Amino acid sequence: MKKLFGTDGIRGVAGQSPLDSTTVYAIGLALAHTLEAKGASPRVLLGMDTRESSQWIAATLTAGLVAGGASVESAGVITTPAVAFLAHTHGFATGIVISASHNPWQDNGIKLFGPDGYKLPDAVELAIEEEIFHKLANSTRAPEQVQPPAVNEADRAEYVRFLLAAAPGLSLDGKRIVIDCANGAASSVAPQLFSDLGGEVVITHASPDGRNINEACGALHPEIVAGQVISSGAAMGITFDGDADRALFADENGRVVNGDAVLLLAARDLQSRGLLTNSTVVATTMSNMGLEAALKRSGIKMLRAAVGDKYVLEQMLATGAALGGEQSGHIIFTGRSTTGDGLLTALLLLDVVHRSGKSLASLVADLKVFPQVIVNVKVREKKPFEMIPTVVAAIRDAEVELADSGRVVIRYSGTEALARVMIEAESEKLMRHHADAISAAIRTEIGI
Repeated sequence: MKKLFGTDGIRGVAGQSPLDSTTVYAIGLALAHTLEAKGASPRVLLGMDTRESSQWIAATLTAGLVAGGASVESAGVITTPAVAFLAHTHGFATGIVISASHNPWQDNGIKLFGPDGYKLPDAVELAIEEEIFHKLANSTRAPEQVQPPAVNEADRAEYVRFLLAAAPGLSLDGKRIVIDCANGAASSVAPQLFSDLGGEVVITHASPDGRNINEACGALHPEIVAGQVISSGAAMGITFDGDADRALFADENGRVVNGDAVLLLAARDLQSRGLLTNSTVVATTMSNMGLEAALKRSGIKMLRAAVGDKYVLEQMLATGAALGGEQSGHIIFTGRSTTGDGLLTALLLLDVVHRSGKSLASLVADLKVFPQVIVNVKVREKKPFEMIPTVVAAIRDAEVELADSGRVVIRYSGTEALARVMIEAESEKLMRHHADAISAAIRTEIGI
C-alpha cells in the first residue's frame, strides 16, 4: 500500500513532510535512480504552478535529480497537461509538475508523468516510494544552496500551438467570453491562447502573487465566473483550477455547467461524427444518475470508474473509449490528450458550440440531474469504513431506504484528510437525512 503517493501524486503542506527539503531532495535522487535503471542520463522536464513554494521545491528536486545523474529542463509556470504533452512529444524520461491543483496555497505536490505522457501506474509509484525511503534511511540531506533550472520559454508557445490545432477554424467573433484563471498556471497560458480567436475575451484572476491561487476564484468557486457572465452579458464563462487540468463552465444564463454536462455535450458531438468508439463514455462513481439517463436516451453507454482521472483513463484504455471524465471537470479525449486538460476541454467545447450555432444552455437543456449532496468530513485517520460498525449501519440504512431511487458513495479523498459522503436521490429530504446521518457517524468515530 502506497504511503506517499495519493490519487494525484505526492501532496502535503509545503515545508512539512513529505514536502520538506530533505524528502523532496530524496524524491529527486530516487526518481533519477529509477530512471537511470531504464537508460543512461535520463532527461527530465519540470513545470510548476504559481504557489510561492513551487520555486524552492523545484530547485531542491532538481538538485536531487542532477545528483542522481539526470538532466533537467524547466518549462517554468505552466499547466499540468502541458508538461504531459511536452514530455511525450520530446521524449523526456519523465515529466514532473510541482502543484497541488485545487488545494490552498499552503499545500503543494509532485506529480509524475511517464515518457508516454500518462500518469505513472500504481506499481511504478510504489517502487519509487521504496527507493525514496531507502534514500532517507541512508541519511540523505539536501544541500543548503540550490538553484532552479533555467526556463525554456519556447515550451509554452509550443503547447499553445498544439491547443489551437485541436480546434481549427474556431472563432469567437461576436461573442464575449469570461475566463477565470484561478490565479494559477492558466494565467501563463490563457491570455496568449485566446488572443487570436476573435471576440471579446475577459481574463480574470490572472494575477498570481504566490498565495492567491484558488482563493475565492477558479473551478472551486464556479459561481464567481457565473456571476461575471451575468454582470457582463457574456455568452459563456470558463473557469480552471490551479494547475488547469480541469475546467468548469457557466452558460449565458449564469448557470454552472459541470463535468457531467460537458461529457454529455461532447459525447453527442463525437457520436454524431462517428468518433465515439463503441458508443461508450467513462465517468466515475460521483457522476449523476441524470447523466447516465441522458446518455442512454442518445444510445450511449456509461461506465463508472473510481474517482481520479488516472482511473478514468485506465478504464478508457481498457475499453477503447474515446471520452471520459469527472463531474469536477477533468475531461479526457484519448485521441488528443493523455490526461485531463482544462484548456483543451475549453477549446473543444467552444468549438462544439460554434459549429452547432446553438447556445451552451440549449445544448445541455435535457440533462435533468437528481438532487445530489456531497459532505466533506475532516478525519484524523483513514480507517476502512467497513471496520466502523456505526458507519456501516448508517450506509446500510441509506441503501435500503433509497433502493433504486438513489445512490450512496462514501470514499476518502486521495489528496486531503477528508471523508467524502455523496448521496443522490429523487427525494431531496431523504438525500439530506442520510447524508447527515452518515457524516455524523464518521465525525463521531474518526472526525477531527
